[in-house]
Amino acid sequence: MRNESFSKTIDWGLLSVFLLMILIGVANVYSAAFDPKSPELFDFSQKYGKQIMWVGISLFLGLMVFLIEASIYRKFAIPIYLACLALLVVVLFMPSVNGARAWIGIGSLGIQPAEFAKIGTAIALSSYINSINVKQQSVNTVIVANIILVIPMLLILLQPDAGTFVVFTSFLFVMYREGITYDPIVLQLINLIPGVKFKKTWVGSHFIPILFVVIFLSIITLLMSNNTITFTFLPGIEIPGFFGVIGSLFTIALISFLVLRWFSSKREQNRVTMIVIIGFVLCSFISTFVNFSFQGLRKHQKDRIELFLGLREDPDGEDYNRNRAMAAVGSGGLTGKGYKNASVASVESNHVPESETDFIFCPLAEEWGFIGSLAIMGMFLFMLIRIIKIAERQKSRFNRVYAYSVAMIIFYHFAVNIGMNIGFAPVIGIPLPFFSYGGSSMMSFSVMIFILLKLDSQRGDLLS
Repeated sequence: MRNESFSKTIDWGLLSVFLLMILIGVANVYSAAFDPKSPELFDFSQKYGKQIMWVGISLFLGLMVFLIEASIYRKFAIPIYLACLALLVVVLFMPSVNGARAWIGIGSLGIQPAEFAKIGTAIALSSYINSINVKQQSVNTVIVANIILVIPMLLILLQPDAGTFVVFTSFLFVMYREGITYDPIVLQLINLIPGVKFKKTWVGSHFIPILFVVIFLSIITLLMSNNTITFTFLPGIEIPGFFGVIGSLFTIALISFLVLRWFSSKREQNRVTMIVIIGFVLCSFISTFVNFSFQGLRKHQKDRIELFLGLREDPDGEDYNRNRAMAAVGSGGLTGKGYKNASVASVESNHVPESETDFIFCPLAEEWGFIGSLAIMGMFLFMLIRIIKIAERQKSRFNRVYAYSVAMIIFYHFAVNIGMNIGFAPVIGIPLPFFSYGGSSMMSFSVMIFILLKLDSQRGDLLS
């Protein structure tokens, strides 16, 4: 593999779409942040000039990363991870910017350590999963894998940066893909109950469907918690929504218990009873946790969730950004208004705040319409498919886990950011990879891609 030429070892499909997206991204930032008084593209006092500078730095870092031996990332996985954690600790002592301590200033510029922590966590998690026997995992192996993930998540939550915190949950799917389940922990907890002795459990192995149940239950809890349930046949009796949720869960558990007991043998009835009780307790705990967690959120976070779920309307207040973003996207029509012809998402109108960062998809959709938006989404889809293909051809588990980590991180950013712009997701401040203005995002995603390209180019040299 080492003797092969550069042109034969690098994945040109991934590199090409990466460079194309960066090029379009710079053009889009130039349009979104255009200032007629400073029309020069390389005016470094303007955001488009700075974005070109960040692109140049990112490509230079990418080249440096590619020149490093692929084995270095596995050998120094823990130091890289610890360095990222150290930066996350340091940033907590920095001055607050817009209510969050997320930036380390360097002169008039700054970097966001949370962006680079994604890379450090991906490398550390890949190294750890590569070092264990997944088929014989124990409680300790599962706990260590989750500690690697939880520590940076907690530090990011302290900033607070809800958007990046959400992105870190993408690693849970990577762990699930590699067979890291919660079965050992769940089994040990169940067997702590007197008189119960299970030899195996399916709970941890079915993490993804259970996660969707938890999300569904969380949404139902939030929708009902602030409402009062009244009964027409019992006038004067009202039940607070939260207790209505618990009552509904109890009713579902009781019906499930009766049905399962009816169809199960006497030998299995005790097991059925225990499963239903555990299920009810867990669902009640989740509902209670979601309710109290929601009440403990900051006002602007609660407002965003309530507006997203339709619990209240405020189109000209708290929901202004999302409302204007949807208006800008919709005004593009089928073919758009043309390059630099955005009106709703333009700098002059200022209808869409942060149109060059979190809402960069708005000017793009307004200028190029549905067809242009579909082309951008097609590029992301191609990139994700390409990364998954790279992951599946790796001979090293380290390489495969890292590749899937990159795919999931990019997918989260892509799905949530565009979802924010079209009203399908709450506004939580997640940049669109390779398009949004910002040095930390551009550098971290570029380094992430080039590390993957390097690992893939030497995939025959690193065996698990």
